[in-house]
Amino acid sequence: MFTGIVTALGELVAIDDGPVRRFTIDAPWPAAELTLGASVAHDGVCLTLVDIAARPEGARYAVEVSPETLNRTTLGGWQNGTRINLERPLKAGDELGGHIVQGHVDGVGEIVTRTDSDGWMALSVRAPRDLARFIAEKGSIAVDGVSLTVNGVKGDVFELMIIPHTAAVTTLSRAAPGVRVNLEVDIMARYAARLIEYPATESTPS
Repeated sequence: MFTGIVTALGELVAIDDGPVRRFTIDAPWPAAELTLGASVAHDGVCLTLVDIAARPEGARYAVEVSPETLNRTTLGGWQNGTRINLERPLKAGDELGGHIVQGHVDGVGEIVTRTDSDGWMALSVRAPRDLARFIAEKGSIAVDGVSLTVNGVKGDVFELMIIPHTAAVTTLSRAAPGVRVNLEVDIMARYAARLIEYPATESTPS
């Protein structure tokens, strides 16, 4: 479980295309703080650490990625040098600064427009049509693992306003028309839609 508050930027340094694709990533966290089998969100995708080594500037670790994940997220397009939003899992008692994020990407969106003004960044993003119904004005959405508030929605396109700090400490600074991004809709919206679709039925009197 995550909150969509990115705490570090990592860099992809190696790709092994064996039977299971394996990514090796440099992160600024001390290796001693990481645990084999732990989960870390990578651009919003929850992946398990399968190897950890120390390096002078932090840690170098490996994750393995299934074909399903490669097909349903932007990870299939990663290359050496790709910068990655990283978030370690929420601990009991931690501040919930964003919103509840599972690290299970629902689909891939595409940036339609970007407008910069006085350090602020306005983005419009097109979501897959089957996800658009879960996106609401003033609701929450995770974009490449970053918890953001939806400023407006029109059809399958939603609007975001990125503050300068968020742009500076995440990969959203590279946002541009045509760039694909991982989307995870608010889990509460999913449950609400499910309840509407399948309302509880009254029990038959005995």
